[in-house]
Amino acid sequence: MATKFTASQSVEIAVPEQPIPIQHYLRQPQRLVKALVDNSRIQQVSEEVFRLKMRPLTFMSLSIQPTVDMRVWAESNGVIYLRSLGCEILGFEYINQRFALNLKGYLSPKEFSTGTRLQGRADLEVLVDFPLPFSFTPKPILEATGNGLLKSVLLSVKQRLLNQLLADYRHWVISQIKDRGLDGDSTELPILNAE
Repeated sequence: MATKFTASQSVEIAVPEQPIPIQHYLRQPQRLVKALVDNSRIQQVSEEVFRLKMRPLTFMSLSIQPTVDMRVWAESNGVIYLRSLGCEILGFEYINQRFALNLKGYLSPKEFSTGTRLQGRADLEVLVDFPLPFSFTPKPILEATGNGLLKSVLLSVKQRLLNQLLADYRHWVISQIKDRGLDGDSTELPILNAE
């Protein structure tokens, strides 16, 4: 019988004002993926689909490393959505055939009188039919352990988002300004010192 694990994580990030609004940056979902996941663990499958090799996860005495195909796309208003398309667990065929992962989330820029804030949420659900001896473990223990593991996965993604996204956005703005040949005296896009 399959056991279901779930976790959700919300995020809100104040965006320092830059000469180019963050909505322009967010229209490039591949930048968000690269800000969230180490480059060595990403393979771009198509324009919107990325194969992510997750870090190894240890559940009780079982260690697995899921590979997840994610669709990441942006709407014209700068809202980014992500949705898992499939998951594979190499080396554990029994678990692989009895494992389903569903991840969906979004990140949306919102304007406030105090400035722009990014608001987002991710919902992660895993269904797994455990082999013996795990199937003898009381369900409440399995669920508490599994839910805790999923929560820690989402929390580490949130921390990376908080640490990497704004830094990458700032670098992107600087490169865009250099590419366009703009400087601090430009009336077209004034540079606002946000530090």
